[in-house]
Order: sequence, then C-alpha cells, then structure tokens
Amino acid sequence: MADTRTSDRARTGRHPADLVETGNLLRTQPDTFPAASLRQPAEARPERHDVVVIGAGQAGLSVSYHLKRRGIDHVILEGAPRVGDVWRNRWDSLRLFTPAKFDSLDGYRFPAHKDTFPTKDEMADYLEAYAAKFDLPVRVNEPVRRLHKANGRFRLETKDRVCEADRVVVAAASYQKPRLPALANDLDPQVFQMHSHEYRNPAQLPNGPVLLVGAGNSGAEIAMDLAKTHKVYLSGRDVGHIPFDPVGFLGRKLLVRLVIRGLFHRILTMRTPMGRKFRSRMHGHGMPLIRTRPGQLKRAGVRRIGKIARIRDGKAVADDGAEVAFASVIWCTGFDPGFDWIDLPVLDGRGDPRHRFGKSTDVAGLYFAGLHFQYAVSSPLVSGVGRDARRVVGWIDAARNG
Repeated sequence: MADTRTSDRARTGRHPADLVETGNLLRTQPDTFPAASLRQPAEARPERHDVVVIGAGQAGLSVSYHLKRRGIDHVILEGAPRVGDVWRNRWDSLRLFTPAKFDSLDGYRFPAHKDTFPTKDEMADYLEAYAAKFDLPVRVNEPVRRLHKANGRFRLETKDRVCEADRVVVAAASYQKPRLPALANDLDPQVFQMHSHEYRNPAQLPNGPVLLVGAGNSGAEIAMDLAKTHKVYLSGRDVGHIPFDPVGFLGRKLLVRLVIRGLFHRILTMRTPMGRKFRSRMHGHGMPLIRTRPGQLKRAGVRRIGKIARIRDGKAVADDGAEVAFASVIWCTGFDPGFDWIDLPVLDGRGDPRHRFGKSTDVAGLYFAGLHFQYAVSSPLVSGVGRDARRVVGWIDAARNG
C-alpha cells in the first residue's frame, strides 16, 4: 500500500510556500496546509534595511540586481536551502519552454548554446551562479512567516529573525499553495496520490494505470513522461495549444521569437485591450499547451477523457461518460496564491494582491515581482521578469529620492 501520510516537514506547520519548493508528499485532509506559526523569540532584535526582497527566484534576483546597481541597501529572504531550488525540485525530465537565448537575466547571459532548451537543473544552477556573480545579499533557509507593519515600518518575521524595512518587494510567484479538489477526499486510502509539484519520475508510482487530473502544460508533460512505463489517462478540458513545434528548426529560429518576445512580451500586456481580455480568460485556467500537442499525446498512448465528475465504485467517472479504473492519481490542478502570510489589507477575495504593474494599490512601499500576468504574459517567465524588476526598482529609487 502506498504511503500517503504527510511528511514530517509538513507536520511542523511551515508555510505552504515551503511545500512547493521542497516537494513533500501531501495529504488530502483539510489540514494539508496548516497555518504558519507566527511566534517569534521574545528577545528578537530587528535588523533594519531600506528594502527587503522576499524570494530568490528569477524575480527576486532580478530585483536585487537592479537595487544593487543603484546602491540601495537591501537583503533577500529565501525559504529554500539553496538558490534555484524552486527549479531543482521539479520533475526530472523538465526542460524550459524557451531556448537559452531567451533565458538570461539582466547582466548575465545564460551559459549554453542559444538554441538549446535548458534542463530544470541547468536553470537552477544558473540562478545560483547569478546570485554569486553579482554577490547578491541572499539569505537562504529564511521563509517569511509574517509580513505586517509596526511603528510605521514593514516588519518581516522568520523563524529566527525579525527585519524591518521602509519598503518590501514580494518576489514570490502567485502559485505558492498546491490546490487539491474535494474529489481527493473520495479516493480509497489504498490509492497512491500526489500533487504535480511532488512528481519527479515514473519510479515514484506503483504499477497500474495513472489518472492525471488537469490537462494543462504540467499535466500534458507529466503524461508524456509516464506513458513510457504506465497506462495513462489525462483528464480535463482542452486548453488549446501553440500550433508549431518550438523545438523544430522553424520554431527555434523564428516562431518562438515571435511568440515569446512579441506576443507574450509586447502584445498581450495590461496596456492593450487584447492583453486585458486574454488575462481575464486565463485566470484560473492556465496557458495553452506550449511544447506538447494533442497528436503527440495520442501517439504516446495517453488516453484523453473529460473532466472528472465523481468517483464511483473506485472508478473515475468523467463528464464525457468515460469511466476508468486507476492505481494512482496525480493532481495537476494548479495552485492557490498562498499569500496568507501577508498580514496587510492588500489581497482580493481570491487571495491575489491588488496592484498596478507590481505596485500595491493599498499600501505605500509594498511592491510585487514575478506575479502571474503582473504586466504581461511574460511577467513570471525568465524572459520577461527583468522588465518588471526594472520598473519596481525605479519606483523604489524615485520614492527614496522624492
């Protein structure tokens, strides 16, 4: 029988964002994501900085790079043990959707041939090297448990430290908290189940058919990976797909540039009617398939079925009438924002920050970087995060000098 008990780390009550970065197995009970402890040592003495950046992914490092260039005192608080772990802890076969020529942060070219597609470990190592090259002030193993205001300054609390700052940049993505549907509670305890962020390779799963719930990019790519060793059912609506192969010659030389640097970066933005309409349609539904196309799934033996309506007699019943038996389930059902540690009136009813292009519309001095469609489709991507970082740092610099 597969062990679906929660990990020791999850039981400690650490913040849900840590689960995303470290890949612990989930439970499907309501307390899968326990509230973070807000207790601090009684004698904690605050450190003071002009700016604190939360998160050392591509967004946080980009912000830090531009802060340092302008001579602005700051520190980056990163919850993971190493810079780049948010990439290292994804599935083994993952490669970036974009070739290396689009995968550089400001100031440092990605060290690979421009037309190759980096692995997730290569991207993780690049981020770590980026932080070292520019001597960015990153502190690892420092997950922020609470962000609030006290005595007119921002106050950030970790398990061991309290920091105060005039300004804060939250550079944590809008998908920190793995989302599980209510159906997860209806499965037999014998059934092995995990969220997609825990998946590494087919060896994790027992023998027998695998049901992947959610047919976006993660679900489709994991389905292709599993199809080599398991019978795979992929459940969910058709999200559409980019109608060319980004790995092929034409894709690498021309079409990826038009999509990544043109459509995603300059056309589908919050300043264009097309972009605003696209963002509204995307909310909660994810992107069209970028690398995987329906024909590839079919040739690999992946069977597409509709959205799961219910579990009956140990089988999944889809809304298109399909009824399938399975030995394990991977929930490719996305993430919730996970910003509940922000103890400030800045979140909307869905838990997303209210902002304009990364500047909080509710609290002065609070900024964001790397959010889903913060300014454009490219905002959370390596290829687009630099523009948002430059804008945020420009605002900070102007506020300091104003």
